Amino acid sequence: MMPEQHTSDYAARFAPGLMNPELATPDGVVAMHGMGVVKRYNVYRNNVTVSLIDALAAIYPAVQRITGIEFFRAMARFHVRATSPASPLLFEYGRDFPSFIESYEYARDMPWLADTARIERAWLDAYHAADAAPLAAEAFASIDPGSLAQARFVPHPAARIVRSRYPAVAIFAMNRADGPVTPLHSSDAEDALVTRPEYDVIVSRLPAGGAAFLVALIKGMPLGAAAQAAFEESDTFDLSASLAAMISAGVFAAVQPGA
Repeated sequence: MMPEQHTSDYAARFAPGLMNPELATPDGVVAMHGMGVVKRYNVYRNNVTVSLIDALAAIYPAVQRITGIEFFRAMARFHVRATSPASPLLFEYGRDFPSFIESYEYARDMPWLADTARIERAWLDAYHAADAAPLAAEAFASIDPGSLAQARFVPHPAARIVRSRYPAVAIFAMNRADGPVTPLHSSDAEDALVTRPEYDVIVSRLPAGGAAFLVALIKGMPLGAAAQAAFEESDTFDLSASLAAMISAGVFAAVQPGA
């Protein structure tokens, strides 16, 4: 059995070339039965690249549908060469892909594509998030109305907010659904709420001020301060409707009465 130190040293030499096709086959790599070392290493390198591209395609199906398979795989290949996996779990790969899309030269005419990818990433993270019972409406009954403004909420593990200057929620929805894609005649900004109150992940469009309100609550701000942040962003913010909607969507798992 190879000593642990030698194993880590070998891995440190073996791994870099898997992401960079310009690097030569590392020293110390051998092949059995007279097989060509360079050829076998290149095959392994290609298999790693293809596997990571396939992982990105599985994580970002709407992005691939928008761009087309050929464009997507070319873009993904550049990302793979620049970004090594940080986890053995393939669904954890590609967290930086939306930011990569934002800077990718050939995607500049699709400025909403990165935010669509961010919603897809949030969808997957919500899917894999820990289970928790969503907050029940009855929980408010135990809170003194006089201290309600100081109440703080514990986020559900699956809750995610994605803010966008583009109609990213509509673009996400139409490209994750089966059937033909209809033209979208909108340039409105859309903020996404991603939740999983039970077994299915739900992506909803938030109303004006809704994202500011929920982001503040998720950060731990008390209810009154979160409502103020929402009203500062939009004077049409509806506090009562937002409270009812966040309970229905399962954004939070618990509420803590204020002092």
